[in-house]
Amino acid sequence: MLPKYSVEYVPAFPRDSLAIHHSTQDPVACEQFVEELLGRGFRIAAIKHEGLDLPKHEFDRMVKTAAAVMASKCICVSLGIKPDEEKFRFGFAA
Repeated sequence: MLPKYSVEYVPAFPRDSLAIHHSTQDPVACEQFVEELLGRGFRIAAIKHEGLDLPKHEFDRMVKTAAAVMASKCICVSLGIKPDEEKFRFGFAA
């Protein structure tokens, strides 16, 4: 069975590493995994949906959403505020 979502990524070290694949059936789990990759500084080689590369605008939207969630968490921790206050003050989705 073909996984619904697959993320190909390359760890930060060593630089000449081969791409690693992570698969999931859940789009939310895929976004959370992309968030984790962003936080670790790993290179995202591709995000696939049912075996095909996501169109550029969908790829960008998934990365942007993951980055916004990551930024929201960092702001909440750094300022010691709750997610609803962060959303009101800074506008990121919590």
